[in-house]
Amino acid sequence: MALFCAVGTPDTDLSLEQAGELLAEGLGNIGARKQVLAVPPDITRLHSQAGALTCAAYRYFGDGLKAVLPAIGTHTPMTPDQMDHMFPGLPHELFHVHNWRTDIVTLGEIPREFILQQSEGKLDFAWPAQVNRLISQGGFDLILSIGQVVPHEVIGMANYNKNILVGTGGREGINRSHYLGAVYGMERIMGRADNPVRAVLNCASERFLRHLPIVYVQTVVGRRNDGGLALRGLFMGDDAECFYRAAELSLKVNFELVAEPIKKAVVYLDPHEFHSTWLGNKAVYRTRMALADGAELIILAPGVREFGEDKCIDALIRKYGYRGTPATLHAVATNEDIAAELGAAAHLIHASSEGRFTITWCPAKLSRDEIEGVGFKYGDYAEMSAHYDPDKLAQGHNNLNGEDVFFIGNPGLGLWAHQSRLG
Repeated sequence: MALFCAVGTPDTDLSLEQAGELLAEGLGNIGARKQVLAVPPDITRLHSQAGALTCAAYRYFGDGLKAVLPAIGTHTPMTPDQMDHMFPGLPHELFHVHNWRTDIVTLGEIPREFILQQSEGKLDFAWPAQVNRLISQGGFDLILSIGQVVPHEVIGMANYNKNILVGTGGREGINRSHYLGAVYGMERIMGRADNPVRAVLNCASERFLRHLPIVYVQTVVGRRNDGGLALRGLFMGDDAECFYRAAELSLKVNFELVAEPIKKAVVYLDPHEFHSTWLGNKAVYRTRMALADGAELIILAPGVREFGEDKCIDALIRKYGYRGTPATLHAVATNEDIAAELGAAAHLIHASSEGRFTITWCPAKLSRDEIEGVGFKYGDYAEMSAHYDPDKLAQGHNNLNGEDVFFIGNPGLGLWAHQSRLG
C-alpha cells in the first residue's frame, strides 16, 4: 500500500501542466505498465480536471493506455462532442460505454447483517459488489481511477472506491447503495468521509477489489477569488489514504458555513454539465442545510431537458415526482416499478424539500406542465435569468434591488450549511 502523490493546501493553485508532471512522477513510482485502463468521470464532472489528467496519462503511456471507461453510473453515455470537449486529443476508439444494467460482474456480496447494522435496522438486504467486466476481466496491469473528491449527497464525500463500485457498478449495487444513503439521512452524510454507505464500499473494497491493480488519482477543485476554478490538490495512491487526505482538504476548500440561514438562493447550472434534474438537483442537495425554513430556492437551468438520464428512471420521476420521504416510502412499499429501482426512489427523497422550503425550477427545455407535474414550482428561464442574471451576480451574497440573494454558480463544487443544521 502506497501514497504516490499528496500535494495541496486551501491556497494551492496547480496549473494543468504541474498536475500532469505530478501525475507522471507518481506513475513513475508505480513502475512499468503496458496494459492500462483509465476510469475517469464523464462530462457531468467536467470541472474535476479529470479530463486533463486522463489526457496526461495518455501522453505518459502512449499505446500502453488500452482503454478509457468513463464511470457514468446511470448517466447517459458520452457523445463524441463531449469526448472531444473533456478529453481533447484522445482517440474515440479508446472509449468504452458502461451499461449499468447488463455489462457487469458480481464479485461478491456484503451480507444483510452488515447492511442491517449500518442502516440502523431500517434495511434488510445484502449488497452486491458489482463492476464493469473490463474492471475484473480485462486483463489490465493498471486500472487508473481518476476523479474529484467533493461533498456528495449519497456517499458523503465523492470518489475513491465509489468511482469503481458505483461509477462502473450494476443495477442492484447502485440502487441499494443510494437507497441506504437516503434512508439513513442525507443531511447526516453530506461532507462526512465516513458514513454507512462508505462503510459498505470500503468493506467491498477490502474483500473483493484488493487483487485488482487499482490506483486512485483524486483532485480537489475550488474557486479563486475571481470566480475561476483552481486545482487545490492532487492525491494519488493505491489505498484509502489518498482519499482521506483529499477529503480533509476538500472540507477546507469546498465547504462553506453561512453566518445566517439563507432566505433566497439562486443556483446556476452550466449547460455543458447539467442536462437533467437527476444531476441538476445538486442545487437542492448542496444548499438544503443552508436554507432557512420558508426559503426560496431558484434553479436556473438552460441545458436541462429531462428528469432522468436513464429512460426508465425518467419515467419513474415523472410518475411519482418529488413528493417527500413519506410519499416515496409509501410508493416503494406499494408499487413494484419503483421498488425495483431504489436508486430512483433515493433520488426522489434527496431532491424533495420535505415542505421546508420552496424549489422553483427554471429550465429552458422543459415545460411548465412537466415541472409542476413532478411537484416543483415553475419559472420561465428567460424571465428569471434576466432578473437574476448569472453573469452579473457574484458568488455568495448579493444585494439585488434591496433583496438579499445568495448566488451559487456551480453546486457541484461545494456544500453550504448553517450551524443549526449540523449534527
